[in-house]
Amino acid sequence: MISPDAARNVVGIIGNVISFGLFLAPVPTFWRICKRKDVEEFKADPYLATLLNCMLWVFYGIPVVHPNSILVVTINGIGLLVEGTYLLIFFLYSPNKKRLRMCAVLGVELVFMLAVILGVLLGAHTHEKRSMIVGILCVFFGSIMYFSPLTIMGKVIKTKSVEYMPFFLSLVCFLNGVCWTAYALIRFDIYVTIPNGLGALFGAIQLILYACYYRTTPKKTKAAKDVEMPSVVVSGTGAAAAAGGGNTGGGSVSVTVER
Repeated sequence: MISPDAARNVVGIIGNVISFGLFLAPVPTFWRICKRKDVEEFKADPYLATLLNCMLWVFYGIPVVHPNSILVVTINGIGLLVEGTYLLIFFLYSPNKKRLRMCAVLGVELVFMLAVILGVLLGAHTHEKRSMIVGILCVFFGSIMYFSPLTIMGKVIKTKSVEYMPFFLSLVCFLNGVCWTAYALIRFDIYVTIPNGLGALFGAIQLILYACYYRTTPKKTKAAKDVEMPSVVVSGTGAAAAAGGGNTGGGSVSVTVER
């Protein structure tokens, strides 16, 4: 019979794969930015938020804070590299006003992370206390990001159209939440359960809305349009799982919608 630790690792690896896929979802948007050498109306906010989320979860997963959480560190470390690349591209093709704003927000995030790191390492002297402090911060920011799809869901109900809520992205977000919730329940971790439980819940609601309003959605034409779709990536391992115990970042994912 498979042991709980082995089962948790298997689920965590599957969650890492799903989360990695969500990190790559905005690639078409940045390919468009590179080709046009212009960020147009796209905003860096979702990627800055995801970057902070990843930094928090990487810190949560290191041995001095929460031991045995290598999967948390790996997926969120990858998230840092991916989001950093997105932000670099965004910086290169943004006007000076947007660049200054990006630098200001990034500066605030780095100062905040430095304060968290120093405060936790110097003020808390046990793994339990350190995990609790950083875990609460991760849950707080992760849960806020999980509420972002509410905007899209409200638009779907109002317009009776799922045009701006792609089925595949909603399904992957649902599976991501379910996977990391299961991971958290194998070795119960409240910090993993809360954000990923919310992710699974909102993902399920999106799928239900899709089923309800798919038939009333206007037929698509040949014109294509980029749409920013709020989503959250969560990942992790050890007692603390990705989105809750070692969560990755969430943000707006751009997808191309034919209409």
